[in-house]
Amino acid sequence: MARGRAGDPDHAVELLWREGGARPRQGLSLDRIVRAGVALADAEGLAGLSMRKVAERLGFTTMSLYRHVPGRDQLIDLMCDEVAAEAGAAPEEGDWRTRLEACAREGWELRRRHPWLAEVRGGRHIPGPHAIARYERMLSAVVDTGLTPAEVIAVVGLVGRFLDSEALLLVEAAEAERRSGVSHEEWWGGRDALFERLPAYPTITRLWEEGGFDDPEDPFEFGLARLLDGISLMIHERYESRDETGVCTVCGTPVDQPASGRPRAYCSPSCRQRAYRRRRSGGA
Repeated sequence: MARGRAGDPDHAVELLWREGGARPRQGLSLDRIVRAGVALADAEGLAGLSMRKVAERLGFTTMSLYRHVPGRDQLIDLMCDEVAAEAGAAPEEGDWRTRLEACAREGWELRRRHPWLAEVRGGRHIPGPHAIARYERMLSAVVDTGLTPAEVIAVVGLVGRFLDSEALLLVEAAEAERRSGVSHEEWWGGRDALFERLPAYPTITRLWEEGGFDDPEDPFEFGLARLLDGISLMIHERYESRDETGVCTVCGTPVDQPASGRPRAYCSPSCRQRAYRRRRSGGA
């Protein structure tokens, strides 16, 4: 019985790659279980996911599910890989920033459709083939920028954590609204007792009067842009500190270096002009 292998990470790998899985019995299959788990988590969040509830959705006993998947943790791993398959192929052309930004937006849309993804915490969840393919695309976007291998991995991890942190805010807001029956806007709209005390704080008052709270920046858009700016600055600094042959700090294209003289920092005049405009405007 699969349940007896609940603590076996290698069995989780076999399940994710659908190797040696149990054959469907009376219409029940691993794929059906996973899809039912995704639908349940989409509706109730990860806290509402249980083997019993999945079995009820499918019209089977809980024990029948254990013939296919050993437990809830393994089911979550399978669900994560199932939704990762929804992601389209990221662009293979363009500079590193264009490609990494496309991957980040793709990940954000996945989390908006399936907010529970951000609730999957901890470092011992086994990734499946679709999740690994997404990770591969993100790494490939940055690997030729001149960063060290460890920095490439750290950059991709940083982007992933940013996506999860922003998505968790959506999860928490939705859960609070479910519990209270009051929307986020309605709840804050009723905080007159708090607002009456804010004039005692001059900076808050000034920003309020100047309209700073009327049309706030989109947290995801603002955060992603600043994150990419910081990565761009790091790439530029790493390249400037190197003497060996490298890649264009703007687009990541390999740069043919002259046999003598000053090393070239850019692959073309257009990239040199783009870098110059960024420095003039204060950007990375």
